[in-house]
Amino acid sequence: MTLKLPDEAQRRAAFTYNAAANFYDRSPLRFWNYFGEQTIALLSLQPGSSVLDVCCGAGASALPAAKRAGSRGKVIGVDLAKELLELARGKAAQQHFGNIQFELGDMLSLRFPSGSFDAVVCVFGIFFVPDMSMAVHELWRLVRPGGQLAVTTWGPNLFEPANTAFWRSIKNVRPELYKGFHPWDRISDPANLEKILSEGGVELPRITAENRFHLINSAEDWWTIILGSGYRGTIEQLDASERDRVKDANLAFIREAKISAIETNALYVLATKSGAPRPAANVQ
Repeated sequence: MTLKLPDEAQRRAAFTYNAAANFYDRSPLRFWNYFGEQTIALLSLQPGSSVLDVCCGAGASALPAAKRAGSRGKVIGVDLAKELLELARGKAAQQHFGNIQFELGDMLSLRFPSGSFDAVVCVFGIFFVPDMSMAVHELWRLVRPGGQLAVTTWGPNLFEPANTAFWRSIKNVRPELYKGFHPWDRISDPANLEKILSEGGVELPRITAENRFHLINSAEDWWTIILGSGYRGTIEQLDASERDRVKDANLAFIREAKISAIETNALYVLATKSGAPRPAANVQ
């Protein structure tokens, strides 16, 4: 059976992150690189490893994986957002990585045979699929015996206290958009995440929580995070006047409450597939 991410879910994710690409690599969003590097650090990657990074974005996890895999290794990054893939390709070229490629793709219709990779990675992407168990099953299928799956997702209270202020500002101008796109909340609890992994057939996953605060230097930093993250899809649906009102409300909240940090809690999953290790398939 051919699987495919539903058109509406695919459209919304691609629309949101293509729009966010022009702010994605700004300094206030340095948490993308932090979590990408932390995820790769969990894996037992050796020189020569083959890695698939699904929902690779601008390369926050794919590039560290390419460094670890070395010249004999191979990393393939897949994402729905063409603009983010262009950012990733540019970074790979600047860092002279010849062992990495990026391609447009859907996590439910990946072109690779089962057991193709030593490691499969998905950082802040699994929650875009309505049926997350199916998505986990597809990623797990691609891990070879003895290989590893690493999934990172947001934990509870993402971007609080600023998150509540953002959605309140949206409700005040366009109530029908209130919390219309925040799929990460579906698995911010370890118990819910463990259930999804079990339904997807993942063996003995280890879930680790990291409670973390992300420093912001100004109210403008928070607005930059809004424009370079999943909130951008909501912002793009506002007219100029509504957007100005939302921006003003968010800047005022950060300044008046003297907010200097927001929560960026995360959940890391690491699982190793049973069976004797064998060479991964030759993927191109």
